[in-house]
Amino acid sequence: MRHGKKVNHLGRKTAHRKAMLANMACSLIEHKRINTTVAKAKALKQFVEPLITKSKEDTTHNRRVVYSRLRQKAAVAELFRDVAAKIGDRPGGYTRIIKLGNRLGDNADMAMIELVDYNEIYRAGEKKKKSTRRSRRGKSKAVTPPPVDTKASNEEE
Repeated sequence: MRHGKKVNHLGRKTAHRKAMLANMACSLIEHKRINTTVAKAKALKQFVEPLITKSKEDTTHNRRVVYSRLRQKAAVAELFRDVAAKIGDRPGGYTRIIKLGNRLGDNADMAMIELVDYNEIYRAGEKKKKSTRRSRRGKSKAVTPPPVDTKASNEEE
């Protein structure tokens, strides 16, 4: 039974798990998407989303709280500078997990976790939506100029 088991331990001790999640979160912030196993991606999502929420409000306290979890100054700076500006109006759901299939060596379920606002493929589809309706009628034909009379031009010469 799993009564009260909120945290997936991922087969690691507490210090190893926290260090691994901190490193994965820094990689996610730096590269905007990473490939990992599904279990680690789900654990990373729970780890990184509260940090992204904290980065929306740029205060010294929030920076110190995030730094205590991430432990990399460059990642904290990029999170508060670039990522927070891009996700400022989003109320939550900053990451997306896409399942990729199984790993060749040990058949582990693989997934790609990415920051939602940095995926240009999905965002391009949102912009191309048309607001006009299409009618069932055929298109109107373009008006063609009248043909040139070749006899009239020959008689003048």
